[in-house]
Amino acid sequence: MKKSNPSQSSKLSAEKERQLCVYFIVGEPSGDILASRLMKTIRARYPQTEFFGTGGETMKAEGFHSLFNIKDLSVMGAFEVIPKLPVILRCRNQIFFDIEKVQPDVIVTVDSWGFINSILKKLKKKKCKIPKVHYVAPQVWAWKRGRAKEAAHLIEHLMTLLPYEPSYFEKYGLDCTFVGHPVIETTADLPKDIPFLRKKFEIPKDAHVLCVLPGSRHNEVNRLAPIFVESVKRLNNEIENLFLLIPSVENLKDEINEYFKNTNIPYKIILGQQSRYEAFYVSECAIAASGTVSLELAACHTPHIIGYTFNPLTNAIVEFLAVTKYANLINIFADRFIIPEFVLRNCKADLIVPEILSFFKNSEKCKTQIIQACEQLLKLKPTDKLPSEKAADVVLQLIKNIK
Repeated sequence: MKKSNPSQSSKLSAEKERQLCVYFIVGEPSGDILASRLMKTIRARYPQTEFFGTGGETMKAEGFHSLFNIKDLSVMGAFEVIPKLPVILRCRNQIFFDIEKVQPDVIVTVDSWGFINSILKKLKKKKCKIPKVHYVAPQVWAWKRGRAKEAAHLIEHLMTLLPYEPSYFEKYGLDCTFVGHPVIETTADLPKDIPFLRKKFEIPKDAHVLCVLPGSRHNEVNRLAPIFVESVKRLNNEIENLFLLIPSVENLKDEINEYFKNTNIPYKIILGQQSRYEAFYVSECAIAASGTVSLELAACHTPHIIGYTFNPLTNAIVEFLAVTKYANLINIFADRFIIPEFVLRNCKADLIVPEILSFFKNSEKCKTQIIQACEQLLKLKPTDKLPSEKAADVVLQLIKNIK
């Protein structure tokens, strides 16, 4: 039997007890979920790690204390951001002062490139030597391709969710790692007991369950909820015993309740990440805002459509600048429509309702979408490790290089 080397053992123990300091800059709920899993993985390897910066509800559940509430930063659209500018600038300045005070080992920025790149530019101007890694590539394959060159000047490393993204940035000399999409691990351990889930969510015995997701930002909800409410009202005339599950976040639940309380359709607002995925799984189909949620729904085998729109001026700008014909990632991977899209000027109840009705009436159509979507999801999985593990490798290697 081989004896352990006491000196080697003590080295490993000392290594694990090293106190690391990671600074997160997270601007919206999707980034909050990514960062929380990364926090968990880093802490499992280095229990003494300290985390500072900005984050949301899921990070808070992991013991994170955010510098401020990120709900005010969660804005999309060229003109929609203007009313929020004073708040955004104030929050940005708070981050600068806090980084100078904390002096972390590494800065991890997550998603929200429109907000984060201005912070990175100022850090570069201040000659900040702290290594910076960005998690979730700006979608340069869809629009604003100049962001790839910009990113190469602002960060030391980019972690991408999609396998084809590194090539857009590496040609400008930016180190990139395809870490894979978190949807692979976040939906892996769902309970598959439908009767149990129906009981948990108090769904009536004979009810048909529709999942409704009008967005994770205030301005998204204000634009999409009226369209989705009109859609479910019309669906209620066609489908007996319709029941709505509406996954959301704490700071939006009252706002969403105001939109749906007068529909005369029974509904339940769902909070919490695990319950969110359970709501997907138990639903027969879904209406969702465009974004990562489509991948999550596909992973939960939930047939769905996506809808998204801005104000008319922003819609015109997006139509002019877009370089891809699809809004949905699954459709982009497949280069064909698997998930029906109702975006920009086409986001209206007249078009959404017939498509959702067809899901309730045609089980074969549902099965076909699930099979085709799941085939595309396989492209999001790295071969060796889970996404959060690969992301942790990148972050810890950056720290190791400066320690």
